[in-house]
Amino acid sequence: MELGEPQELLVPSNTTESEGSETLAALFEPLVNYDENKNAVEAAAESITSEDQKVWTIKIKPGYTWHNGEPLIAQNYVDAWNYAANQENAQSAGYFFGRVDGFADLNPGEGKPVTAKGMKGLEAVDDTTLKVTLTAPFSQFKVMLGYTAFYPLPKAAFGADGKVTNEYGEKPIGQGLFKMDKPFKKGTDQTIDMSVYDKYPGAKPKNWTKLQFKLYTNSDTAFNDLQADNLDIHDSLGPAAISTAKATLGERYQDQPDAGVGYIGVPLKYNDELNKVDIRKAISMAIDRKTIAETVFSGTRSPADDFINPAIAGYRQGACKACTYNPAEAKKLYESAGGPKKLEIGYNADGPHKEWIEAIANNLKANLGIDATAKPFEKFASILDELDSKKYKGLFRMGWAIDYPSAENYLSPIFSTGAIATGSNYGGYSNKAFDDLIAKGDQAASVEEGLKFYQQADDILNEELPYIPVYFYRNNSGYSSKVKNVKINLLNQVEWADVEKV
Repeated sequence: MELGEPQELLVPSNTTESEGSETLAALFEPLVNYDENKNAVEAAAESITSEDQKVWTIKIKPGYTWHNGEPLIAQNYVDAWNYAANQENAQSAGYFFGRVDGFADLNPGEGKPVTAKGMKGLEAVDDTTLKVTLTAPFSQFKVMLGYTAFYPLPKAAFGADGKVTNEYGEKPIGQGLFKMDKPFKKGTDQTIDMSVYDKYPGAKPKNWTKLQFKLYTNSDTAFNDLQADNLDIHDSLGPAAISTAKATLGERYQDQPDAGVGYIGVPLKYNDELNKVDIRKAISMAIDRKTIAETVFSGTRSPADDFINPAIAGYRQGACKACTYNPAEAKKLYESAGGPKKLEIGYNADGPHKEWIEAIANNLKANLGIDATAKPFEKFASILDELDSKKYKGLFRMGWAIDYPSAENYLSPIFSTGAIATGSNYGGYSNKAFDDLIAKGDQAASVEEGLKFYQQADDILNEELPYIPVYFYRNNSGYSSKVKNVKINLLNQVEWADVEKV
């Protein structure tokens, strides 16, 4: 299986990017999975119930054990979630626990010590019952629980100091379908090796037991290996491969809907030159999305016109007015707003992004009359690290593959003020009206009522363009002649139990 190198060690609460998430999904069983209608269905959970959408009771399904043989218990979730939420642990997914009562006690602010032992809204009632109290009702809570951040952790994950150890991050003990064969030495190892866990209570592959993630820094190299049957599954084919994959692979090429969005990110908080809305609108209007989707991606992308993907309830066609190609108006607006004469767009070269980022740079050069260049970073982890450390001030390639099927997931984890410190808000965007609308959506009496507020928050993004939506993904994957029945799910992860060897 093809993979880019994970950004961090393999700790669920510190994993917010696709490569690490895909690895961890093989090792852990989430509380919920998602069916074909995008509804949350219990997985490691027996039941998830609430009478008021504020106090939730999670019953754990019997039969799950950790890869070291210990039983899965409710306290494992309490320990993992408290660790994730504590600001002293600086976990990148800590933001997702912000709705749990007591999160504020674990996040008193920079320079202030944490005095609470955990979130008061978390309680292991007994070994199989977890009680979660939120600060306010949140109708989407059950839907969230399939996300990586909500995986549990065994006692063995923690050292004497209460921190998750590096040894655990290199060889995580999970309670899912696969277990690690050996530690993964990030930066050195080119593979992540696993075996089926015999005591996993769910469905297992019928005729194979070994899974290897093979790390690539070039998508085209992976495609060459796939064609030579030296790689069994490639689930993120690049533009160059897509144009020939159908003819080369035949029925082994798959093109299916995907809930992701491809953006040009804007470092608003770290580059004053891009702070004017009209500059961002001009950049957006200078991008020929239709040609990029049809030519660069061989028709396997569609032009983005909203921050919410059409696969999820809440999308509105044409919601982003500045996403319409209008080069003449773009140049006029850019010049009147005093846009910078030079723009750089950073992208990760270990993914299939060179062609479309260069196409956008050419659009900006031609339509705005500026010097626009594409800057490759060797790995996705590299650009994320530079964004995390506030070093990179150029525009940047960014994508969002959903964590869970809700309109809210396209909004608050990327653009809310709380997501700057402990989420995926790499641009540093902050807008109180946006945050307030998200809160109203969270606390609405029903999913339908909440969606109205999320769409109003989405309207703010479409007007201010903290990121610039470029395209909606489709999932383009291929597999070798050695396997069959390969399915990619809503989270862009392989359904491993279904895969069969030929």
